[in-house]
Amino acid sequence: YGKRSVSCLISAILLLAAGSLDTAWAQTAPVMGTAQSFAVLGASTVTNTGATSVIGDVGVSPGSAITGFPPGIVTGTIHAADAVAAQAQVDAAAAYNVLVAEVCPDANNLTGVDLGGLILTPGVYCFNSSAQLTGTLTLNALGDPNAVFVFLIGSTLTTASNSAVIASGGSPCNVFFQVGSSATLGTGTQFSGNILALTSITLTTGASVSGGSYALNGAVTMDTNSATACQGTLQVCKVAGSGVVEGTNFSFSIAGSPV
Repeated sequence: YGKRSVSCLISAILLLAAGSLDTAWAQTAPVMGTAQSFAVLGASTVTNTGATSVIGDVGVSPGSAITGFPPGIVTGTIHAADAVAAQAQVDAAAAYNVLVAEVCPDANNLTGVDLGGLILTPGVYCFNSSAQLTGTLTLNALGDPNAVFVFLIGSTLTTASNSAVIASGGSPCNVFFQVGSSATLGTGTQFSGNILALTSITLTTGASVSGGSYALNGAVTMDTNSATACQGTLQVCKVAGSGVVEGTNFSFSIAGSPV
């Protein structure tokens, strides 16, 4: 974390010295730390109904209840109120705070706009209150596999049935939805990105998430879902107008085996 921050700072200083930094800071992917290995992380409980499949870790802290596995399957480790889950919550909260501090340009304020049907390029987007997705949101990475997308949502995030977030040309692991209260993914939703919700996350029947689902103060509720954690992702820091990418590879192990 320290090396990455220093590297990003050096890039910014060099650009300032050259007089080339003529726009505001661009979007930054927060370091997820130990939380990165978790596909699902709750604070009070994690509950599941049906044949959910999780690739990655499942955890809860400070609560201790994780139910529904089986019938759900976890290809990873279940951490219930242990030190690993507690640290993951600390790291997820730190990432949440980094996202909250990011600057949303006025032109990217989408308050009152349904995300469905939009094609967005890398950047920071925001909603003063709730955000709704009905249909398909396409995130066009513009040919950059390390493109970062950040969504700052004041209250709730809700998706309609069979909606989708598609990371086109980029990684779902560099897509972040900071949700000021709770997130609910509708039936059959296909969601690419990390959800960091201040309260709770509900994945209704058949919803899938490529990325982490982190509930910082409440529960994660699942029903016959598919959830895949980010593995060996490139976390990046980008400075607007520079074309410079500073990155560090992070990886985690499943069932004790490095990937």
